[in-house]
Amino acid sequence: MTKAFVIAMAAGLVSLSACNSSPREQAADNIESNTEAVADNLEDAADNVSNEAAEARLENKADAVRATGQNQAEDMRTNDPDTNLSNGI
Repeated sequence: MTKAFVIAMAAGLVSLSACNSSPREQAADNIESNTEAVADNLEDAADNVSNEAAEARLENKADAVRATGQNQAEDMRTNDPDTNLSNGI
């Protein structure tokens, strides 16, 4: 993905998240947007390495970052007891 597309997508998500969303939903959307951007950067880095093993590691790390972000956002949305919400986050 091009960086312009990622920026446009993030801007779209931010504008949609502001529409009648709770602060918890906005925080979950921000978590997803941020982790998606990190994962996209890792994939871009993977495309620029010449070593196949390093490329695979970066791709796997990007997948792990996406999964972690999705899990954290879902925890934020559902207020699962395993989420540490006592600190106001």
